[in-house]
Amino acid sequence: MSTKPSKALENFPNPNPGRDFVIRMRMPEFTCLCPKTGQPDFGTLYLEYIPEALCVELKSLKLYLWSYRDEGAFHEAVTNKILDDLVAVTQPRFMRVTADWYVRGGIYTHVVAEHRAPNWAPTFADTVQLPPAMWQGFQGH
Repeated sequence: MSTKPSKALENFPNPNPGRDFVIRMRMPEFTCLCPKTGQPDFGTLYLEYIPEALCVELKSLKLYLWSYRDEGAFHEAVTNKILDDLVAVTQPRFMRVTADWYVRGGIYTHVVAEHRAPNWAPTFADTVQLPPAMWQGFQGH
């Protein structure tokens, strides 16, 4: 596998497709460029998902995120694009991408995008709740 930035996301079989379980990831080193100024934007991404048949492979996810380093993107657009690309490669029961952007011009931006498979409902009450620890660390409150 390459160690260069890549848009090619990979997957692997869900080890327990008969059960709803949550996979949560924190990615504190996401960078892209402001499409207006070209200056770097820095953020922490949070990924939460309940897989169906497939899970996202971590090295490909790292290289995928790295591929945004030199691209201009609005916070809202890149958060939704990442969700769309991850949903396309994994077809999860549920997925949420949260982007917690560092301050720019005195404004913190927090973008949340979600996907739910048609006719899917969580099998346990706290499956898709935002983890309280994430909000405690949110810099914009």
